[in-house]
Amino acid sequence: MRGFAPDPSSAPGVRRLKRTAGTLATAALVLPLLGAAPAAPTAPPADQLQRAFGSAAAEYRVPQSVLLAVSYLQSRWDAHAGAPSVSGGYGPMHLTDARTALAATEHHAEGTEDARGDDARPALHPKAQAPAPSKLPARLTTLRRAAELTGRPAAELRSDPAANIAGGAALLAAAQRELGEPLSADPAAWYGAVARFSAADDTATAAAYANDVYDVLRTGEQRTTDAGQRVELQASPQLKADTAQLQRTGLRAAPAGDVECPRSVSCVSVPAPYEEFGDNDYGNHDLGLRPAAQRVKYIVIHDTEGGWDGVMNLIQDPTYVSWNYTIRSTDGLIAQHVKAKDVAWHAGNWDVNARSVGIEHEGFLTDPDAWYTEAMYRSSARLVKYLSRAYGVPLDRQHILGHENVPGPTTSTIPGMHTDPGPYWDWGHYFQLLGHPFKRTGTSRSGLVTILPDYAANQPVYTGCTTKGEPCPAHGSGEVRLYSDHDVNAPLIKDIGLGTEPTDGVNDLSSRVSTGQQYAVADRWGDWTAIWYLGQKAWFQNPHRKATAVPASGVTITPKAGLASVPVYGRAYPEKEAYPAGVPAQSVVPLPYTVPAGQKYVVGDRMPGEYYYAVTFTEDSHRVITGKDLYYEIQYGHRVGFVRAADVDVAAARR
Repeated sequence: MRGFAPDPSSAPGVRRLKRTAGTLATAALVLPLLGAAPAAPTAPPADQLQRAFGSAAAEYRVPQSVLLAVSYLQSRWDAHAGAPSVSGGYGPMHLTDARTALAATEHHAEGTEDARGDDARPALHPKAQAPAPSKLPARLTTLRRAAELTGRPAAELRSDPAANIAGGAALLAAAQRELGEPLSADPAAWYGAVARFSAADDTATAAAYANDVYDVLRTGEQRTTDAGQRVELQASPQLKADTAQLQRTGLRAAPAGDVECPRSVSCVSVPAPYEEFGDNDYGNHDLGLRPAAQRVKYIVIHDTEGGWDGVMNLIQDPTYVSWNYTIRSTDGLIAQHVKAKDVAWHAGNWDVNARSVGIEHEGFLTDPDAWYTEAMYRSSARLVKYLSRAYGVPLDRQHILGHENVPGPTTSTIPGMHTDPGPYWDWGHYFQLLGHPFKRTGTSRSGLVTILPDYAANQPVYTGCTTKGEPCPAHGSGEVRLYSDHDVNAPLIKDIGLGTEPTDGVNDLSSRVSTGQQYAVADRWGDWTAIWYLGQKAWFQNPHRKATAVPASGVTITPKAGLASVPVYGRAYPEKEAYPAGVPAQSVVPLPYTVPAGQKYVVGDRMPGEYYYAVTFTEDSHRVITGKDLYYEIQYGHRVGFVRAADVDVAAARR
C-alpha cells in the first residue's frame, strides 16, 4: 500500500486557509503576513473542543448531544495528535482515510512462537500473509466524503480537530437528509443517521453501533482529552430513539449464523476450517467438549497485526492458525471462528489453549498512535462479560490475560512468545467497561499491590515502534518500568529466560508490569516500591501523590519451610502416572525460573494438572487426562507461571 500518491491538498503551498472554527492555526499563518511578530505559543483554552462541537452542530444543524455521543463512541473525544487509528480513522470523529494511513505506516509483528504449543505434534509456523484489500470498503473512506461535503481539504480534516468535527457533523446531516428526515433538534430523531454514520453494511452492525451511541446519550460522559480539553455531555436518561428509522436505511439484513455472542453486539459467523490436508495433517483447530470435558479458565486478548479484510482471509486458511473471535475497529463487529467448546491454536501454549478462548482485536502493537476505538473496546467488553458468565471465568487479570502474559511452555519457547496487545492497550478502561474497575482492596499492611498508573499521564519511553532503537511517539501506557534499584539510572530487571540484556524496546517484557497485575511487596524506599518479580527484587516509582500502584488483598505462595527454592513451570501438566495406555506422557520440565525462599507471589488460581490429547483429525483418540498433582497459577513476571501445590505454602495477605 506504499505506492499511493498523497493528497495534493497537503503539499506545501497548496493548502488553503479555511474558515475552521475555533482554531489557532489560521492566526499563526496570517499574523506574519501582516508584519506582526509571532506570539509565543500558548495552550488553547480548555473548552475549545467543546466550543468546536457547538459550532459544528449549529452550522450543520445536528444536535450537539448527538455529535458529542458519536464522537465519544469513536474516540472518547481524543484527537491523537492527528495520527490514524488501526483502521485509518482520524480525529475526534474517526473519519476514515485508510489508504493514506496505510501508505504512511509500517508495522512490525513480534514473536516466532508455535501457536499450538504442543510437544506432541510438529511445531506450526505458517507463512501465510494477510493480503491488503484491493478496493477499500465504505467504512474505511468516510473522510473523503466529509471533505466533499465541507469543502475542506482532506489534510485539514485529518489534522485539525475542529475541522474533523465539522466533517463528522456534515456526514450526519447528509445521512439524515438521505433518509428523508428533517434536520431536527430532537436527538431521538437521529437514530437512522447515526446507524448510517457507522458505515456498516448491515442492519445488525449499524443498530449495535447506534444503540451504543444512544446509551452514551442517556448516561452522559465527561472527561479531559489527550490534548487537555475538557468535554462534557449531559445525561438524557429518558431519551428514546426512533429505532424504526433503521428499516429505511437501505442496509442489508445481517446473514444468519450460529454464533455464541451476547445480543447487545453484532456478531457474524466466519468459520475457521477443520480440514485434513497433506501428510496426515489437519487444521486449523481441534474439536473439543468444553466445558463438559475441561473447564474454560482464561480469556486471552490479542491484536491482529493486520487489517480486518486480510485477517478474515487468513482465518479461513486450514493451514494457518486460529482463534475464537475477531473484533473490528470501526464499529465493533464481532466475527466468531471457532466454537467455545473447541480448542483454537492461538496462545503458543497448549495448556493455555486447551483452557482458554482467544479474542483478536484489529490493531498493531508497535504503533501507539494506531489507536483502538471506543466502539471496539465496548464490543469486546460485552463479549468478555458474556463468556465470563457462560463459563465461569473470573473478571480479573489472572484470568483475562493478554497474549503477552501467556508463559512459554518450555525454556526453548520463551524468547519467541508473542508480546501483544502491548503497552498501549488500556487495561484500566477495559476493566471499567467490564464492570470490574481496578481499585484499592487492601491496606499498606497487606503487603500486596495492584499496578494502577494513570494511563494518560503515564508515558514511559519505549523504542523500536518503527525503527530499531528510535523512541516511539510519546503516548499513554498502562505499564510501569522496573529497575534493579530505587534509581532510574539503575539497570533494568533482567529476564534470564530471554537470554538477552533488558532494553526499553516496545516488545521487551523483561522489566515492566501492567495495569491490574498484582505482586507481593518486597521493600519500600521513599517514593519507590519493590516487588518480587522473576525471582528478584524489582523497583518501580510509586510516589504517594502520583501513585502507580495501590494496596491489594489476596493470597500468596512461598516455598515450603526448608526448601531453598521451588521450580516454576510454563504449563500445568499431570504427573507421568496419570497417563493411560496409548497416550504418551508429556514431560513436566520446569522453566529456568525459581521462587527462592523468602519470596512471595500472588496466586491467581488453583487447578489440577491436565492435558488434552488431540493429535488426530478424528476424535476417537481425544482424551482429557487429569492428574492428582495440583498447581497454583501465580503472577511471576510480566507473564504468569505455575508452581506445584506440594512445593509451596499458601497464605492470605494481612488486611
